[in-house]
Amino acid sequence: MKFLDLAKVYIRSGGGGAGSVSFRREKFIEFGGPDGGDGGNGGSVWAEAVDGLNTLIDFRYQQHFFARSGTPGMGRQRTGASGDDIVLRVPVGTEILDEDMETVLADMTEIGQRVLLAQGGNGGWGNLHFKTSTNQAPRRANPGQEGIERTIWLRLKLIADVGLLGLPNAGKSTFLAATSNARPKIADYPFTTLHPNLGVVGVDNVEFVVADIPGLIEGASEGRGLGDLFLGHVERCAVLLHLVDGSSGDLVGDYQTIITELEAYGGGLADKPRVTVLNKIDTLDDEERAFLRDELEAACGTPVMLMSGVSGEGVTEVLRALRERIDADRLRHKVSDEDEEDAPWQP
Repeated sequence: MKFLDLAKVYIRSGGGGAGSVSFRREKFIEFGGPDGGDGGNGGSVWAEAVDGLNTLIDFRYQQHFFARSGTPGMGRQRTGASGDDIVLRVPVGTEILDEDMETVLADMTEIGQRVLLAQGGNGGWGNLHFKTSTNQAPRRANPGQEGIERTIWLRLKLIADVGLLGLPNAGKSTFLAATSNARPKIADYPFTTLHPNLGVVGVDNVEFVVADIPGLIEGASEGRGLGDLFLGHVERCAVLLHLVDGSSGDLVGDYQTIITELEAYGGGLADKPRVTVLNKIDTLDDEERAFLRDELEAACGTPVMLMSGVSGEGVTEVLRALRERIDADRLRHKVSDEDEEDAPWQP
């Protein structure tokens, strides 16, 4: 499945049907009077957050969503049929922005959440509505209300509990592959990860979701590398996991590069809870580990953990540290096979 997190969509609600000018003409009925029906209402355009989607790729192949207009009214007091609504099914975590890409119209954060994007036009009144004691044969009817046409942007921000940060080749994808069933692309060249990956990680009978985003480099906020647009996918995370490559040769510089880009991006990312980890310690001896750890702790001012995604050393301790910083209501408890067997059978 191709990943797409930004899409431009054109929507238009249906216009209301026109009212009818009609009179009852029947044998032996001398004064039938007006009997023009109302027009039908136009269809509306809705957005709904659904389960099972994690990309906006469907909106690359269809960008126009036009609801049907209402049918005009007819004689014999017949009301026109209303137009069908159109529903845009989007992944949970989608932001709906106005055409200026700044005004947030809606934030779809829960499954089943529905938002009205364009209200359908009301149907016009037929001449039956205008009958009075002094105007018993009105020859006027209202036209239907026009629909609303607008351009919107859909921006997906994945909902995860933990977001991975680091320079390219810091070991983010290796950590995700070692702790979950996700299989991101892993190679020995920069920018192996071109789009975000999600993985479900389990530790101590609880599970949480980890998001791996492409690596950041110096100047990413100015568009260098893949830019910092992917940082939107970690805005909703409860905690950030900052991986620093222990074999890079410039730990402090690598650390400061990521912090600088977080501050340049804004959105409160730099103030989020963060766990700093010295990765790839399988390439270091005990003396180098202690020296580099002290150097990195002096730069960041917080404790630094040691880990190797390849050998698995220190991975469990890092997962437990992440779990402590995630709210209890965001954690999902594992269901063991024994619990499933004890549960009563239900159809």
